[in-house]
Amino acid sequence: MEALEGIRVVELSIAVQGPAAGAFLSDMGADVIKVEPPGGDANRWFLGVGNTQPDHVVGTQFIGASHGKRSVCVDIHTEIGLELVDRLIDTADVFLSNYRQPALDRIGMSYERLSERCPGLIYATANGFGPDGPARENRMSDQYAQSRSGIAGVTGTPEDPPLIPGAIIGDTGGAMALAMGVLTALVARQRDGLGQRVQTSSYGALLWMQAWEINHQSVGGHRLTRDGAFHPAVPTITGLYETADGVAFCIGFRDDAAWREFCEFAGRPELGVDPRLDTREKRDPFRDRDLIRQVRNLRPIVAELMKQRTAEDWQYFFDVHPDNAMAQRVLNYEEVLEDEQALVNGYIVEKDIPNAGRHKVVGLPVRMSRTPGTAKNFFADLGEHTAELMRELGYNDAAIDEVESHKAPPF
Repeated sequence: MEALEGIRVVELSIAVQGPAAGAFLSDMGADVIKVEPPGGDANRWFLGVGNTQPDHVVGTQFIGASHGKRSVCVDIHTEIGLELVDRLIDTADVFLSNYRQPALDRIGMSYERLSERCPGLIYATANGFGPDGPARENRMSDQYAQSRSGIAGVTGTPEDPPLIPGAIIGDTGGAMALAMGVLTALVARQRDGLGQRVQTSSYGALLWMQAWEINHQSVGGHRLTRDGAFHPAVPTITGLYETADGVAFCIGFRDDAAWREFCEFAGRPELGVDPRLDTREKRDPFRDRDLIRQVRNLRPIVAELMKQRTAEDWQYFFDVHPDNAMAQRVLNYEEVLEDEQALVNGYIVEKDIPNAGRHKVVGLPVRMSRTPGTAKNFFADLGEHTAELMRELGYNDAAIDEVESHKAPPF
């Protein structure tokens, strides 16, 4: 049995932030019903840059965010469409959406209306910048939340403009916060039977994920700036360095013996006893302000040493010193898909992708010993379950045909 078996979620959402929360709940056993507009969630058809699959293959964002759900395609602006969604929500534990609140209110999906209709309902929404304040109704996509949260401002090198991190961490972080809020509200409902409103945002999730760095500014009084291959708040030599053949490693040293052996392996044994770097306190100066100011000037020495050997050489060295010489080669996504560590933990799994065959994709980040979830290997066609669910709710064939006539997929 999976942890959320018996929980039904009606999801009215698009893109990633809402759907990815629904996908996690589905992987944990919930029955997630994705309500899609005529033509479907645009993410079904979004191929993205460089995608070589034909147009009819499910979009790669959709694969990660909308697997394991049943699909109902309905025009909610019609009388029968709104009635159908209402009746689905009557059977649900959770209503989940990342539509902007004014849009939800206009189509009859306001919190006030649905909570009065279903007092036990968890009404969970996510938007770009939070439920209150001047930006509460702003349109957004991930890059805008990254920009406002400050993370783009500390990403990149000091000489260059700010950079957007290479993943949609705002949308995905918002999805994680939304799923976390839903699960918390379900636990609270066990006590008194009452539902409640759950609200989060990409912006809020990104601030939460940067708690240390933002607190460092506020409490520590130090403005963090872009530091390239190093964390802007960590004054150590630990960071990214390239080898002779251009492969990057993240490296650091826990003890002095490992540092000396590193220098010897690079052919520069004298640097192992150089008084600027010969103790861990000097390489990782967390307390001494004078050493903290000096450490950035010492990083080029480490970079020079790494350039003396190839990636294969350094991998051998770090494999021989797994505990005290910490290292991790920087992988590209092709390598991540083949990484034994990801595969054995179920972080990468194989799924049958409609019209594309069997491929490795991202799995689940959480393992549970008694009620484990599964990375669901199911992708519903647009509106695949409309008739099935309408029959469960007592609709006749004429009503089903009326709703189905609005499906209008683009292919």
